[in-house]
Amino acid sequence: MSQTIKKISVTYDAINPNNTFTCGDIIHGRVTVEIAKDTKIDSFRIKFKGKAQVRWTEHDHHHAHGQGHVHHGHEHGHHGHGHHNRRTVTYFDKEKYFKSEQFFIREVKGNDDICPVLKNEAGEPYCDIVAPGTHIYPFIFQVPQQNLPPSFQGAVGFIAYTLEAKLSRSMRLSSKAKAEIHYVPKPDLTVPDLMVPQHGSKDKRMKVFTSGNISFSIHTERMGYYLGEPIKIVAEVQNSSSRELKLKYCLYGKHSFFAQHKRKLHTQDILKEEGESIAKSTRQTVTKVITISPHLTTSILNCRIIKVEYRLKVYLDVPYASDPEIKFPIVILPVTSASGGEKAAPPAMSSIGFGGGWNPDQPPWNSGPYTLPQQAWNSMPPNTMPQPAWNSMPPNTTPQPAWNSAPYTTPQPAWNSAPPTAPSAAWNSTAPTAPPPAYDSYAFYPPLPNSSETEKSDLL
Repeated sequence: MSQTIKKISVTYDAINPNNTFTCGDIIHGRVTVEIAKDTKIDSFRIKFKGKAQVRWTEHDHHHAHGQGHVHHGHEHGHHGHGHHNRRTVTYFDKEKYFKSEQFFIREVKGNDDICPVLKNEAGEPYCDIVAPGTHIYPFIFQVPQQNLPPSFQGAVGFIAYTLEAKLSRSMRLSSKAKAEIHYVPKPDLTVPDLMVPQHGSKDKRMKVFTSGNISFSIHTERMGYYLGEPIKIVAEVQNSSSRELKLKYCLYGKHSFFAQHKRKLHTQDILKEEGESIAKSTRQTVTKVITISPHLTTSILNCRIIKVEYRLKVYLDVPYASDPEIKFPIVILPVTSASGGEKAAPPAMSSIGFGGGWNPDQPPWNSGPYTLPQQAWNSMPPNTMPQPAWNSMPPNTTPQPAWNSAPYTTPQPAWNSAPPTAPSAAWNSTAPTAPPPAYDSYAFYPPLPNSSETEKSDLL
């Protein structure tokens, strides 16, 4: 920060206790600038934008003959003639959702006056000569009424919705500040099969150390569940083998990142629990309830370059043999908060309790050398996002959306001469529109190159 511009910050008011926003919500914020001496400002604006981005690098060795080339990404390194080289390839892609700008001070060039210019408390344009002291510039934006994915921070990609301020002066470096809002989409309950019961079965003939046959089937009430909801699992097991067997349950997540026809996959076991033992030569029906953590990232199925999925795996632990297993897709739906902090009502459920409980002991990673930060799987870590000051009074008049490019009268923020009390929202991260289809079913995602057998098994 320069000696003249001592400080610049972006803050906003929360509209619910969780400090989240959804489509159509109004954001009341302000840019605070502390100036040491009289200064002339050429341009001063606030931008609201949403985008997704992925980036990662991979290393490989190859035998070079002459000048090498790269089919995907960007190559770094040198190639010789007839010898092995180590190559680094960078994969990158981004998806822009919206961008809207408002100016407090603007240097008009020609007829370039499309973006709205805000006015001060007296209804006049802001002066471009600013005196020493602390100055507050309020603004208003509306979250677009679009099918947007939720805020998310992953190992090699993110989805972010940011407020960015930029103050420009002649022959000086620009002064910048930004704050991120936590966006949670509204759940789409009209998706086909989201509330349809799921069923699967498996048979296995025992060999070597165990004789006989085993068969089991699994039933769940539906595919879609809200954060914090219980999942009721009913298992019917026919153990005609010579050994006692045990049912086990695993809920795991899959993060997929796509760039330039390449896919990078991270998986993590979210929850592991053991069920009842099944005695030999018996048939039993077992009911198990496990609870989805309220802090997980919701499923992301409507982003071109980032996909977040969940699977429920139920299997029989068979000694000295491979374990028969059944997998179901699970779509985790967001719980949005209204302005008064009330949660959206979940769909009708059967009267099952929360007996399963959340297992706080997170299993280790199983995705190889890549390590996924914990916050990527915990969308709202406790006590890490500073909460802006609570403002329970929504505006009386809904302004025109700032993201609408059609001509309209620029909404003027209510002037507040008092110093801001809301701290800047932390630069931090976290609705499905369809259940997860089979890969390539509808060409939602880029085609994959030939995968190894290990990666193919991860697609299940």
